[in-house]
Amino acid sequence: MEETRKSGGVAKNTPRVLTVRELADYLRVHPSTVYRLLRTNQLPGFRIGSDWRFNVEVIDQWCTREGASTSRGSRGRRKRASNE
Repeated sequence: MEETRKSGGVAKNTPRVLTVRELADYLRVHPSTVYRLLRTNQLPGFRIGSDWRFNVEVIDQWCTREGASTSRGSRGRRKRASNE
C-alpha cells in the first residue's frame, strides 16, 4: 500500500481551497468583485457555514472557459458615448 506524503498536515493530493480574499489575490481583483460574481452565479464556489471557499482547479478551469468567452466580447460592459 502506498503512503500519501503530507506537508504541513495536508495530504499532497488534497485539492487546494481558497478563501474570498485569497481568491481575489489569485485572480488579481478586488474582493467585492468576487462577491459580485458569486451573487450573479458566475463564479464556482461552495459554502462552509457562512464562508465561501473555492477549489483552485475548478477556478482555473472556469478562468479558461470565461477567458475564451470574454475575449470575443466586451465583458458585459457598455462603451461610453464619445463627446466628439
